[in-house]
Amino acid sequence: MQLPLDFRPADVLAFHARDPQRRAERVDGDGFAKGFMWHGHPACLTVAFRPGEAEVTLAVDGPAADPAELDAFARHLLGLTQPTAAFETAHRAHPRLGPLLAQRPGLRVPQAATPFEALSWAITGQQISVAAAISVRRRLIDTAGLRHSGGLACYPDAASLARLDEAALRGAGLSAAKAQTVLRVARLVADGLLPLDAWRRDTPAELIRAHLLAIRGIGPWTVDYTLLRGFALVDGSLHGDVAVRRGLQRLLEREEKIGADEAKDWLADFAPWRALAAAHLWAAESPTAPPPGAA
Repeated sequence: MQLPLDFRPADVLAFHARDPQRRAERVDGDGFAKGFMWHGHPACLTVAFRPGEAEVTLAVDGPAADPAELDAFARHLLGLTQPTAAFETAHRAHPRLGPLLAQRPGLRVPQAATPFEALSWAITGQQISVAAAISVRRRLIDTAGLRHSGGLACYPDAASLARLDEAALRGAGLSAAKAQTVLRVARLVADGLLPLDAWRRDTPAELIRAHLLAIRGIGPWTVDYTLLRGFALVDGSLHGDVAVRRGLQRLLEREEKIGADEAKDWLADFAPWRALAAAHLWAAESPTAPPPGAA
């Protein structure tokens, strides 16, 4: 697979290196492997970066992947569908954001394997630190007990989590409210009442937002994060993200903290690419972390 000249492999590798115990993702040198469920079967995706290209392979403990579907999946996972060039062209002259764009041209947001992974991870990470969220995620993966034949654990799909009960999720470290929300979402997806995967095909962001906000336990931050990480929809504001607000505080050279309302107003000027603006604020605040909203 050919990569754009401004592609940043280090961002993708940092995203998949979040868990130092390497349960379901493993970064080695210039590539990574990720365990997840592919159409209900344990699978291991391997991506090796070389100058200007990525070699992508998928080993499935089941029917082989369709090459065209795998290509589209890999392009999404690596952030190649995101309109970074249009965003940077439109705002490179901005007096505040422009210098950040010049520092990190081609900044993209690495994606979760599925919208359900993004949504369940966002619920897990609500109002806790990144380190705590990673620990809970690891325990959730262990609780689900899914493993590819190559050795990596697999992040559970909705059907796998729907078979668990609240006690099992509480044992993985989720609060009662989060366990109930994850199970609620998993069962809706498994029953076909929340067709997250189908929504990736040209469903308007506002329609997805309305459906998700109607689910008890899901708020605006969780929705914006899911739209960004699971659907590559880049107009979520992310003004509720603490790291984004810290990045904005640094950018504006302010001593006082930036509130969510002020951050929302500032990001509004960058529609329909507000989440890409937020990604640059996140990267400026946390240069070694994967942008934005790691929890």
